[in-house]
Amino acid sequence: MWRLRVVHSTGYAYKSAVTASFNEARLTPRSDSRQNVILNRVETIPATRSYRYVDYWGTAVTAFDLHAPHTELEVSGSSVVETDVAEKPEELAGWDDLDTEAVIDRFDEVLSPTHYTPHSKRIARVGQRIAKEHDPFEAVGAVAQWVRSELDYVSGTTGVHSSGLDALREGKGVCQDFAHLSLIMLRSMGIPARYVSGYLHPSREAVVGDTIDGQSHAWIQAWTGGWWHYDPTNDSEINEQYVSIGVGRDYSDVAPLKGIYSGEGSTDLDVVVEVTRLA
Repeated sequence: MWRLRVVHSTGYAYKSAVTASFNEARLTPRSDSRQNVILNRVETIPATRSYRYVDYWGTAVTAFDLHAPHTELEVSGSSVVETDVAEKPEELAGWDDLDTEAVIDRFDEVLSPTHYTPHSKRIARVGQRIAKEHDPFEAVGAVAQWVRSELDYVSGTTGVHSSGLDALREGKGVCQDFAHLSLIMLRSMGIPARYVSGYLHPSREAVVGDTIDGQSHAWIQAWTGGWWHYDPTNDSEINEQYVSIGVGRDYSDVAPLKGIYSGEGSTDLDVVVEVTRLA
């Protein structure tokens, strides 16, 4: 078991004073069988009124609004989380189990195409080939390997609005794209699959007390008799290095910050993530 501290700070600089803004932050890790949240706080500069709620997907949301004119806004989430290795499902479903009306109805939302995970006949055909040679549990890893064969990891090549198909056309992308492309194929095969947002400490040999520049990360959960995590970017199951924040159909359900503001001009955005192994 690891204990990690994550500090995620986002700064906005507006070209002219914003008179009002309404925002949602998804920066609070979830307590579940794999991780225990010891501390979390979400703060803003200027200070704002905020309230918390849990959204439809079970992600903790901090909502806040600011009604005084401001030219800058900083949102910072800091957490201390104990993490463990993720468990695999005890009972594994076969293809016939996934093809039942009960499963299809129960997981309709995470089997259906979305803006970021549109249907693709080409990807579905590859999925059919994989399904012939693997059971659903094994197929998740095979899908991740296919995605890694199609995409090179290159930061800055895609934007937050790019779909998994956009990344496939480019042949490169970031973790968000690896996750979206995996979801397209898994869903085409009838495997319920969700997008997971969070953080990854990049070093398995992390020195306790060292703070490093981290980054937001994305991976997937697949349902093959039970939900379990897989990281297609690194082609691995997740371990103590991962801190999960939210799940949803795609990136739009778990974006760290969403908001609207009243004012003119574009914004400069600066994001810093620091990760420290505490134990």
